[in-house]
Order: sequence, then structure tokens, then C-alpha cells
Amino acid sequence: MRMNTSRQGGKALKPKKKKPPVSAEVMASVDYKNASTLKRFISERGKIVARRNTGLTATQQNKVAEHIKRARFMALLHYTADQIR
Repeated sequence: MRMNTSRQGGKALKPKKKKPPVSAEVMASVDYKNASTLKRFISERGKIVARRNTGLTATQQNKVAEHIKRARFMALLHYTADQIR
């Protein structure tokens, strides 16, 4: 594997640090009844934010998505961005 080098001085570039995943406290409070926590995982347009942006594991992302969909069905969260305003 080749190391990336910068053009200035030939120093190796450091890989970009990944942002820390969501704390265990936040994941414990993820529930379809807790709409304020779930809004954190919804974009301005009303879409569920991708896993690569939230820093969640696959299991956590599936849990969050399931609870968001359940909250939308129970009318605790909005489906579209038009309703968010």
C-alpha cells in the first residue's frame, strides 16, 4: 500500500480522523417516544441521516431507523420537510 505524501517536504499525510461515535447514553435514550433525540438523526429535508455521517454501527443505525419510522407512523415525527417548518 502506498503512503500519501504531500508535495511540501515529502511528509506523509495523516489519515483523516473519524468523528467519535454517538455516546452510549444517547443510544440508550433512542426510543420512538423520544422525538427530540430522534430529530438528531433526521436531516433538514426530513431524511434519515446516513450511517457514515452519524458514526453509528450498522446495528445502531438499524435501531435508529426502526424507531424513526415507528415515531412517524405514530405521528410523533414528520414525514416530509414541508411539515417541519
